[in-house]
Amino acid sequence: MRKRSLTYQQAGVDISQGNRTVEMIKPLVEKTFRKEVLGGLGGFGALFALDMDKYKHPVLVSGTDGVGTKLAVSQLLDKHDTIGIDCVAMCVNDILVTGAEPLFFLDYLAVGKLEPEQAASLVAGIAEGCSQAGCALIGGETAEMPGFYAPGEYEIAVTSGDLLLGLSSTGLHSNGYSLARRVFFDVNGWKPNEYIEELGCTLGEELLKPTRIYVKLIQALIQECSIKGMAHITGGGLIENPPRILPPGTHLEIEYGSWQVPPVFDLIAKGGPVDTMEMMRTFNMGIGFVLIADPKEALRIQQWLKDKGETVSIIGKVVEGDPGVSIRGLV
Repeated sequence: MRKRSLTYQQAGVDISQGNRTVEMIKPLVEKTFRKEVLGGLGGFGALFALDMDKYKHPVLVSGTDGVGTKLAVSQLLDKHDTIGIDCVAMCVNDILVTGAEPLFFLDYLAVGKLEPEQAASLVAGIAEGCSQAGCALIGGETAEMPGFYAPGEYEIAVTSGDLLLGLSSTGLHSNGYSLARRVFFDVNGWKPNEYIEELGCTLGEELLKPTRIYVKLIQALIQECSIKGMAHITGGGLIENPPRILPPGTHLEIEYGSWQVPPVFDLIAKGGPVDTMEMMRTFNMGIGFVLIADPKEALRIQQWLKDKGETVSIIGKVVEGDPGVSIRGLV
């Protein structure tokens, strides 16, 4: 007896669902297109015509990142629209520290079983992140992989005496979720839908707040003010990230308490408990992006940002010494 022919769908990959997903996300993607985008969706490669009149000496800056175990919270709550914003934010904020303008974005989505509605929700978030950053979502890949998956002037001329300004974050952004989940769910037994008075929302709502995208704000700022250096505060927090832009012979002194630490970090610190230095090297602690400028310009920058409604604090200064960070004011 002849055996029945197997199909790709029986092996776990449904091409028709893939096609349906493409049709659902197509209008979301096309809304992000800039004038430099050539063609539409469906090609083997995306085409982007760089405006050679806009840039005197064009240099392309690339970056790639993910959102880490924040995905576990998104899956736990079955809420997927904001995680795409995080994905874009982690990438565009990184290249922003060089002064680069995000031009286009490519996404990659791998799943064990493709659910078009879920995929469309994810891509809607990515498209929203691209819109916030002013870049085009021009291509990507959606991979269904059954059995593999279960059902994120700008040279460095920093000198001693320069000041460090911190721009507020929206919360955890996309870093430290392995520790945060351990504290909230395992140690304290809190539930995602549990209302937390200190947060003013449920725990799940707090954990899924999208990573803030600083692109348009910083692009406007650098047209008005002189910035010597910028750092995106991601994994490693305020301990590991700012030193990456320090020249030899300089050291950062950060004054703990010079900015308002959001309640979510206090809850993690007390709920662990987690030592303050461990908090500082794991989380952004309420500072998502930092700028370095000379003292006079720093005050002008601070006022410019405040006029825009921003929460910005002078959180430290550059001193002579070995590259690294010292935290003052810890108790």
